[in-house]
Amino acid sequence: MTAEDYQTGQVILIDKPLEWTSFQVVNKVRWLIRKQFDVKKIKVGHAGTLDPLATGLLILCTGKFTKKIETFQAQQKEYTGTITLGATTPSYDLETAIDEHFDISGISSEKIIANTKQFVGEIQQQPPVFSALKKEGKRLYEFARAGEKVDIPTRTIHISEFEITNINLPKVDFRVACSKGTYIRSLAYDFGKALNNGAHLSELRRTKIGEFNVNAAISIEEFEVSIKNS
Repeated sequence: MTAEDYQTGQVILIDKPLEWTSFQVVNKVRWLIRKQFDVKKIKVGHAGTLDPLATGLLILCTGKFTKKIETFQAQQKEYTGTITLGATTPSYDLETAIDEHFDISGISSEKIIANTKQFVGEIQQQPPVFSALKKEGKRLYEFARAGEKVDIPTRTIHISEFEITNINLPKVDFRVACSKGTYIRSLAYDFGKALNNGAHLSELRRTKIGEFNVNAAISIEEFEVSIKNS
């Protein structure tokens, strides 16, 4: 691979590590390309943010291929992960501490599996307040961290598959195939609410975006080795 190849355009599939932001991955890959080929400028972007506490498939586009980002972002995504019942957090995941506990003794496996049905198809979903969406020029998480209440409108999303893969209470493992704009954290929170209980997302991994699969992705370390050998 040459500098010209990256300028012309490449699609790089990265398996994002835990606790890295998507922006950090983009920055690292951009820096490695610039360093290896001694170029001052190279466009690098990603097709769909993953939260720091999520792992999995991150599509990176370089050079002229950054024009393809919107096309990739619009494609269906698949995730696997774990919902923990019996407790909620303000961020709907483990970014914030538990704020309320619930008794899960009355929740059966049958109830959990049946509960998925109401979330399949076209549904209304309210994004989490701890998100990067903007309202009145501010990120929603800025309102949340300042303790300010903010009205967040619901949005229409589509979930084509919602499968429970394992139950070991309070942990419930799942697989979801969904449209662009779906917040799995919100799905976890709403899932608990629909059981007259509480829940939060405790683990998340993106496995597919359209035809791209995380099995074909490489780690940042592997990309670093490959670029040095190019």
